[in-house]
Amino acid sequence: MTALTRPGTRPARPYFSSGPCAKRPGWTPKALDSVLAGRSHRSKEGKARLKLAIEKTKSILGVPRDFHVAIMPGSDTGAFEMAMWNLLGARGVDVLAWESFGKIWVTDIVKQLKLDDVRTMEADFGRLPDLTNIDFDRDVVLTANGTTSGVKLPSYDFVAADRKGLTLVDATSAVFAQAVDWSKVDCLTYSWQKVLGGEAAHGMLILSPRAVERIETTTPPWPLPKLFRMTKSGKLDLAIFEGDTINTPSMLCVEDYLDALVWAESVGGLTGLMARADDNAAVLHDWIERTPWIANLAEDKATWSNTSVCLRFDDPEVKSLPAAEQAAFAKGIASALEKEGVGYDLGSYRDAPPGLRIWTGSTVETADVEALLPWIEWAFTDAKSKLKKAA
Repeated sequence: MTALTRPGTRPARPYFSSGPCAKRPGWTPKALDSVLAGRSHRSKEGKARLKLAIEKTKSILGVPRDFHVAIMPGSDTGAFEMAMWNLLGARGVDVLAWESFGKIWVTDIVKQLKLDDVRTMEADFGRLPDLTNIDFDRDVVLTANGTTSGVKLPSYDFVAADRKGLTLVDATSAVFAQAVDWSKVDCLTYSWQKVLGGEAAHGMLILSPRAVERIETTTPPWPLPKLFRMTKSGKLDLAIFEGDTINTPSMLCVEDYLDALVWAESVGGLTGLMARADDNAAVLHDWIERTPWIANLAEDKATWSNTSVCLRFDDPEVKSLPAAEQAAFAKGIASALEKEGVGYDLGSYRDAPPGLRIWTGSTVETADVEALLPWIEWAFTDAKSKLKKAA
């Protein structure tokens, strides 16, 4: 393929952003026609829609019946902050970070909550920390899937079944696309804007009975803002977990989330959603295997994400460039693809090594991933030819 030959097929939906992600196939604003516009979320009808969102979430994800699910403000970030502020402090903490958001949780635990007994386990982009070093007598904080590194947990087998501490999992780019072993999780959070392509600003908080026990028996040593308070008279405020949200939610976003959940049911529920993400990622993974100048940022295949696939350019000439020029090369390719209208938001995250990041979650169509690849090859060939001319 020469630099001047553009591929003939374009992705029908060139939306590969890692958040907010592509809407579900066939989505139009008409999906929101039944929204309770101008109605209170505390009305009978409003509470019913919020409760339905929680019930469908539990059903599709297979959340155990004795777990609690709530809608939170502030997307996944708000939900996970709420978890940390309510659950941490009773034990020492092992916090793991191998990408940008995990590092944020490290900062919050060390510099904001200022816990005394913290062990930080970090790894470079593309790798996991050594999971065998975790002490499950302590509380453990980690991400299930590194959105900015494309490195996922291979499984939950490393989590001790007889743990004394709690396991807090930020699963925003994993849930609905990767299996969750609920027996190994005490708190899990995510946002609507990732795998289901819902609207942003709202997060989900899922608590195990062990997490509830911690909340009801331990008072955090710091003041809790109103948005973070989950108890009433020392007990978990169950109304929050039945749709009586702490603050005013967007009923427009709620309706959009419900639409996404109904679509999820139509494609086979959790099994169907995971299969769609696996099929999408497999297109990229197979292409990586047969393309010498591209590589997965994740080094171990067992950790290759099926939602947030992060790529680095493995071409010797590109790798020999100074860091700033490597970054410019990658940005140039992402810009060329966007200019052609074949792939939007493909640049790697600002903190990550230079490259591309392609979302392959359940709302993406496999045919669109397939159509994107020749365009990446075209843009790379064109960028390489410009490098040679400049040399």
